[in-house]
Amino acid sequence: MVLEDISKSHNITFNYESSLLEDITVIPVTKDLSLSAKIKNLQDQTNLVFDKVSTLVYTISKAIKLCGYIKDSESQKPMADVTITSKSTYAITDKNGYFEIELKSQNELLTIRHLGFKTVERQVKYFNLKDCATITMRIQEEIIAPVVVETYLVKGIDKRQDWTTSIDYERFSLLPGLIESDVLQTVQALPSILSVDETVSNINIRGGSNDQNLMLWDGIKMYQTGHFFGLISSFNPLMTQTARVINNGSDASLTDGVSGTIHMLTDKQVDSKFNGIFGINFLNAELFSNIPIGRKSSLQVASRKSLDNFFRTPTYEAYFDRVTQDTEAEINTSNVTNSKQDFNFYDASLRWLYQPTDKDFIRLNFILINNDLGFNETATINGASRTRRSNISQSSLGVGFNYKRKWSTNFSSTINAYNNEYKLDALNADVLSNQLQLQENIVSETSAQLNNLYVKNLWSFNLGYQFTETEVINLNDIDLPRFVRRDEEILLEHGAFGQAWYKNRNEDFAFRVGVRTNYLTKFNKLIVEPRLSVRKSIGEHIEIEAQGEYKHQSTSQIVNFQNDFLGIEKRRWQLTDNDSIPILQSKQASLGILFKKSGWLVDVKGYYKTVEGITTQSQSFTTKYEFAKEKGSYDAYGLEFLCRKTFGNFNSWLSYSYLNNTYTFEALEDIEFPSNFDITHSFTLGTTFSNKSLNISAGVNYRTGNPTSIPLSGNEIVDNDVNFDIANNERLLDYLRIDASAIYKFKINNSFRSEIGASIWNISNRENFINDYYRINETNTVNKFSRFSLGLTTNAVIRVYF
Repeated sequence: MVLEDISKSHNITFNYESSLLEDITVIPVTKDLSLSAKIKNLQDQTNLVFDKVSTLVYTISKAIKLCGYIKDSESQKPMADVTITSKSTYAITDKNGYFEIELKSQNELLTIRHLGFKTVERQVKYFNLKDCATITMRIQEEIIAPVVVETYLVKGIDKRQDWTTSIDYERFSLLPGLIESDVLQTVQALPSILSVDETVSNINIRGGSNDQNLMLWDGIKMYQTGHFFGLISSFNPLMTQTARVINNGSDASLTDGVSGTIHMLTDKQVDSKFNGIFGINFLNAELFSNIPIGRKSSLQVASRKSLDNFFRTPTYEAYFDRVTQDTEAEINTSNVTNSKQDFNFYDASLRWLYQPTDKDFIRLNFILINNDLGFNETATINGASRTRRSNISQSSLGVGFNYKRKWSTNFSSTINAYNNEYKLDALNADVLSNQLQLQENIVSETSAQLNNLYVKNLWSFNLGYQFTETEVINLNDIDLPRFVRRDEEILLEHGAFGQAWYKNRNEDFAFRVGVRTNYLTKFNKLIVEPRLSVRKSIGEHIEIEAQGEYKHQSTSQIVNFQNDFLGIEKRRWQLTDNDSIPILQSKQASLGILFKKSGWLVDVKGYYKTVEGITTQSQSFTTKYEFAKEKGSYDAYGLEFLCRKTFGNFNSWLSYSYLNNTYTFEALEDIEFPSNFDITHSFTLGTTFSNKSLNISAGVNYRTGNPTSIPLSGNEIVDNDVNFDIANNERLLDYLRIDASAIYKFKINNSFRSEIGASIWNISNRENFINDYYRINETNTVNKFSRFSLGLTTNAVIRVYF
């Protein structure tokens, strides 16, 4: 009778099994109550579950009682104070690890949490509902070391105990000018990391060239890092959860990267909850989805596609003009007209996680990156119009496999293997001479590494082996006159490494020492590389840090001619021949002191680095020595300074770096002169406001201009070539950029939330010089040409989380 009265009063229907209500009596509810109040009253009286299916239908069922015991998977001891939560209720285990909880449906998601252990998320139907079964929880193993300094710059950027700077994009707030969690833009906020030409494909760490950086994506070495041929990162920000930046004192398991390492990492835990993200900005649309596969596996898929096929925004036009600036794609000869200039990029990435047992974990990664630019060249030949199409393509395809086995509480092994193929090719159609030129640069690399870890008390020990095979192919093919040159080089490298890491009980002293030996079979060459990192706390507020390392690498990027690959991506990868292209070898040492108290952070560090084996072709010369082919070295020393203050929801910082970077080329006229990457002074001033719903950031970037060479006054031309004064004796105008950005987060409903954002890059629209070069014109005088950075560029984004 009570249900019938409610049904008639509110025009709803109750669905239930007739036997469910047998022998159940209730006190009639007051008629003037709301529907929800009446339902709650009946639930309290009967202990039945009333579930709203729609606005007109409610189902009635018995509450599901779940009980169990929770234990530590390693020690098998009961775990007290574990929280078990559902959407509507929660429970806490007692000292015996026992809990009871009543739930509405078998489809409810139950979350089991305890500090220091991996969170368990599972639907109720996957638990044993008949008996009080035992549930085990696994110890949470840190993917990266614990934090030493939280909010090093802004929220989400931390200094960790493994001597790395870590960026966690789940906690990341905002940096000036950015609305995407672009890894390679973010790292440039750190002292001594910048790009002399404002691209992410030319990041300079402590004065090194971009090819001296080791770029890893979940353990896969990447040879391509940018979309728009370098203006934005090619690593999907929705898939990349964290990044580690290493300037010095590298882990002994790492090889290559004589200047530094940027290791991008995806999530490492099986996620049993479906979720997704869709976003669109003025450059591209992006999609991410996490798809649970049972209780032990999950699949994450992310993709991104440029908007050029649909429409072009002003932001897209600004980026396109910046990429094609002073190239054949923008301006051709006076007799040739360009048209139908198309540019597209896309990327796709996949991560599959599988945990068959408590001791085994498998990860499979896949990444695909592609950039395509094409344009038509039209000319009138003998009274007839002729059109040919030129294009350039840059792509990468990588596959990685990672397997971790925990043999015991103290001992574990990890196998990491990958294969990556990078390809850059261009077809240059000379419509006037009816000539086609094909250029290709291909890098194919396969690597496998075994790393064993043994932990005992305050010590941890690593012992491992790595094998790497690298193949590089360079092709030049011209049809008229017929010319073909194909160079193929293969290098096999074996590496063995050992490392010890000690931390005392108070965690106020730690050191890590290791050595890596590398054997290059082609040259019968053995290279031994010691590594050292030390940290000591003095009281609660001061830390002193010292680091040192030897490193080497066998690949580098060179430029043969400025018009290679249509002048858009002129650099090509090349393997060492241990002669004209030497093996790069570096030595580096640094010493720093850090002070933190009451929201203040001051970090000061000095360093010295020397790198031998560079070539003029790898150093981006565009003036003097543009066509030289000599080998040499550089010495860099500098100072890094960071001051950050946190107050309330605000983070403000000032960073400064000083660099003295000098080349030595014994075979050149100028034996010693400033490096092309010698940015003597660099300042960054910024502030960020961040709360749960709003992030706002603004900042200023200033640095001294790039070194450059100018023609010798009064004697500009000698033997039909530009005659330059002393190399890099002048500088471009200083660089200044003001940026701002904002993101607002809001909840749409219980299933959807969203965020919208906007950014302004180079608010003052300052014309920043990033490069210049000189050419002799038809009147036998010298013309100067300059390349510029992005002007005022806006962007906006909207994302939906589901």
